[in-house]
Parts: sequence; C-alpha cells; structure tokens
Amino acid sequence: MNFADLGLSEELLQAVSAAGYDSPTPIQAQAIPSVLMMRDLIGIAQTGTGKTASFVLPMIDIMAHGRRRALMPRSMILEPTRELAAQVAENFEKYGKNHDLKMALLIGGVQMGDQIKALNEGVDVLIATPGRLMDLFERGKILLTGCELLVIDEADRMLDMGFIPDIEFICSKLPATRQTLLFSATMPAPIKKLADKFLSNPKQIEVARPASANENIVQHKVPVAARRKREVLRHLLRTDNVSTAIVFCNRKTTVRELAKSLKGHGFAVGEIHGDMDQSSRIAELDLFKSGDINILVASDVAARGLDIKGVSHVFNFDTPWHPDDYVHRIGRTGRAGAKGRAFTFVADEDAEAIANVEKLTKFKIPVFEVTDAEAGTPQPSRREQPREEKPAPRTGKKPGDARPEKRAPKSERSAAPKKQPRRAAAPESANDRADEGWNGPIPSFLTLSSD
Repeated sequence: MNFADLGLSEELLQAVSAAGYDSPTPIQAQAIPSVLMMRDLIGIAQTGTGKTASFVLPMIDIMAHGRRRALMPRSMILEPTRELAAQVAENFEKYGKNHDLKMALLIGGVQMGDQIKALNEGVDVLIATPGRLMDLFERGKILLTGCELLVIDEADRMLDMGFIPDIEFICSKLPATRQTLLFSATMPAPIKKLADKFLSNPKQIEVARPASANENIVQHKVPVAARRKREVLRHLLRTDNVSTAIVFCNRKTTVRELAKSLKGHGFAVGEIHGDMDQSSRIAELDLFKSGDINILVASDVAARGLDIKGVSHVFNFDTPWHPDDYVHRIGRTGRAGAKGRAFTFVADEDAEAIANVEKLTKFKIPVFEVTDAEAGTPQPSRREQPREEKPAPRTGKKPGDARPEKRAPKSERSAAPKKQPRRAAAPESANDRADEGWNGPIPSFLTLSSD
C-alpha cells in the first residue's frame, strides 16, 4: 500500500513524496481514510508509530475547502506540551506547503501579541496547549463556536498533567456537530469516560507498542550504584559508538547538574527541562538537530513526540517512575528503520520501577555490566589494600601453644614516649606524608568524587 491508495489529494501526495515518504505506517493506513470520511476516531498508539501524520495529512485536505473568519479557528489540535505543539506545527508547514492554509501556534512561554494578531486575521488550523488556550478564551480573544474538527493528542499525558478539566470545558464550548479525533498511548478509565462523553460512534484503532514491537532498538539495563552513575555514563558515551544521544532524568535539578558535569568533562551537551522558557528550549533543540551538540540531557518534557532524526542512543540516567515513560523515552531512537540502543541505569531503589517496565513491555531487559575498572573508578590506594598475613616465625611450638607477650608494667608504659621520632636514614615518601596521622584504612564515606 502507498499514500495514493488512501484518498489524499495530488498536492498533498507531492508534499509527502518530497518529504521522503512513500508507504504509510499501520496507523496511517487505518486512520486516514476514516478521518477523510469525517468519522470520529480513537487511536491508541505510542509516539514513533507515525501517529501525527495520521491526523495532520487528512486535516490538510479537509481544511482546504472553506473560508477563514476572524477569532474563529476552523479546526483545533490540543497538545500537552509546547514541544509537541511546535512539532505538529512543523508537520503542517512541511505537508501543507502546496495548500493555502493559515496556521497559528498558541503556546505559553512566548508573547501573546503575534498569536492574537494571527487569530484576528483568521486561521484554518489552531495548534494549542490547554493553558494558553484557556487564557485567551477567558480574555475574549478567541471564539470556539466555528471549530469543525478537534484533535485531542496524547490524552493520557493530558490526564497526568491535570488538563482533563480544561479539555472538558473546551469541548463544552465547541459546536455539537463536529468531528473529534482522540489519540492516547493508553486508555485509562478517565480517558474512556472523556471519549464516551465527547465522541460520537468513533472508530477505534490500536497499534502495537514500539517498546515491544520495535526490533530496531537494542535494550539494556545497567546495574549501578547511584554514586557511580556519572562515571558509568561517561564510559558508555566514550566507548559505545555514540553519535547522538538523549539522556533522560526524572528531575529537573538532575538535568541541570548532569549537563554541567558532562560539559566539565569535555562533552558537547545541551539541556532541556520544564524550568526553561520556550525560546531557550527551542534553541537547545535546534543546536541538537544541527549537530552543534550531540548529547541532550532532558526531563520527560522532551520524551513524548519529539521527532529528531538519527538519535543513536537513549540513556535513562534514572529509571523512569512510570513504565509508560520508558516506552516514550526509548522511542526517541530506532526511528524510521534506523538502529538504536537504549541503556537504563538501575540502582537498588529502582527494582520495583524496572520490574513494572518489564511487566508492561512483556520483555526481560538484558543486563549490561560495567565494571569499576572499565568505568575508570579509582582503585583502592596503598593504605586500602588488604594486608598480607606474614607467616609466623618458627618457634618449635605447636599451634595453640603461643602465649601473649608479657606487657611492661603500667608505670613503665606511661613513661614511654608516645611517638618515636623518624630515623634520618629513612627518606620520607609522598605517600608517607599524605597518610601521616592515620593508621587505618580510609573509610568509604570519606572518598571524594571529582564530580
């Protein structure tokens, strides 16, 4: 099957061909004809399956017929994050280049002025995050009564981020006679309830999870103590033929600290997390896409939907708390038929989290061992080496006959000097000077890290 079999216009087929695609993915082949027939649709699919094009392509042809009106977008796509919204906008620009369509991007972190101006001129396609859309609606800068087609993308992520009440409010302000498309990686009860309420006799499509079906991703779990994660990561970045990599962390603070550490060790690193403003995040992504940096340290804000070509490796510096996030993270590599590798660092406290991942994906992730010597962990110093027991001198006595030496009387012991002076003939070494004042092994909690 090719795209010409799906009922798309000739202008759209030319744009798809120019982008380098000739055959639809399974979700595209199932969804596009139904969307063109104006049916409501539920698509259960992970990112990396071609989900975005399954609604962008038919929307372009549908919106090609009609007239724009000020403040009243003709169609709307809701995305949970700015990055996903920006990426969908890129798809519209790429595939809609042969159509006279106006698009507006409504996201937080940027000035409202240009967005309000675009709405005043009229738009065919509005791509928005719920927060900014609600803000402009409450200000009276946008009317929803002219929307003919609504797409709710990444619905389960919307649920995680607390956007479902906003989605319900937005849907209640839209015309009752409209087409609604809902896409979600999973179908928990609140999403099912949302679909039942706002979709009319939808067609349901489900495609396989990339984590279980994508054979192009080689997965590993790396048992590692939390304090050794950075050195193990540096070892793998240097030795595993990494061309470009995304390193995922669970916390924004970890993203910042790890990026700073990697830069200090000479790596070309960028970072992206929720505390950055939109322009800074876009700038970092552009540097990564252009190859000016080849390692991107990210929080889960970047895990979903980012379509960056040629990512050779994904590193889960932290085992994700939610198993669905694992699927989305590793889906950044092994795309479009390319090979990829995914490493997940598993500390002792991650046992339950990695077990949940393996339960979800129905795949026992192979263990990848990295020894201390391979990772460059300093070996024990001379003082830390266990002492060899010297054989006792022969005394002619049988084992068990040895008796403790008689100690000097207490009065004599107290009169003895506490410390004998060094002999002049015994040269002092650097190690001797460094260890002076401590006679035992160095406790592990006093070991210092260069990070």
